[in-house]
Amino acid sequence: MNILVCIKQVPDTKIIKINPKTNTLDRSSAPAILNPYDAHAVQEAVRLKEVHGGKVTVLSMGPPQAKVAIKKCVEIGADEGYLISDRRFAGADTLATSYALYKAIQKLMDEQGIDLVLCGKHAIDGDTGQVGPGIARRMEIPPLTNVIKVEEVDLKEKRMKVRRKIEDGYELIQSELPCLLTVEKEINDVAYSPLPNMIKAARYNPIVWTVDDLDDVDIKQLGLKGSPTIVGKMWPPEKSAGAEMIDGDVKKQAKALVEHMLEKRELFEVKGGEKV
Repeated sequence: MNILVCIKQVPDTKIIKINPKTNTLDRSSAPAILNPYDAHAVQEAVRLKEVHGGKVTVLSMGPPQAKVAIKKCVEIGADEGYLISDRRFAGADTLATSYALYKAIQKLMDEQGIDLVLCGKHAIDGDTGQVGPGIARRMEIPPLTNVIKVEEVDLKEKRMKVRRKIEDGYELIQSELPCLLTVEKEINDVAYSPLPNMIKAARYNPIVWTVDDLDDVDIKQLGLKGSPTIVGKMWPPEKSAGAEMIDGDVKKQAKALVEHMLEKRELFEVKGGEKV
């Protein structure tokens, strides 16, 4: 069972700051890490490989330093990793990113075949959750999002059954293979890496492809040229003055909340003598 996991190196959002002059993320203010959701996707791929055999390959798009995230995946248990890195990929939104990754996936499919694609639910720096489904749409395979458990894999019948999270519970879905899963953190716990994996990761050198290494690429769909998304302005949220906990049961809490809101007259905008 050949499994591909798409991963991303992201800034640690617990530490990252906003540049007050440009109102953009100051990526230099925080260390780069493997996207946490992607770590769970790699761990699940490794688990499936241990059960069904095969190989786990990771793929990422980014600057040369993104090799560190790929080496982390090898430490978790991935067999090999590819990085597509080129200035022509720079400035890509989710549409252009999914296109670039798709072209790399096409090459990998021609070379070794792919039975399943895994992605994290979303990247913590963008939080869109669009790249995974975008890849699936281009590959013309089913996208199964917000997966919290792989229930069954039948390689003979080329199908799998998964449990996916929905707002008020979960649902079971059966899909043909190949398909693409985006996974939640609940799907597993990322295990501590054994020493052999750590040694392998330290020595491993990911394979790097540029645009010229991919086949039949439309340059107009890459980077800024292929990104219709335009960010007009970005600014940090106003700092909260602090939270106040309300004790008691639901009725007491609701009553206290209403009384508190009425006391804070500035929360209401008055027009023509009426509260709106």
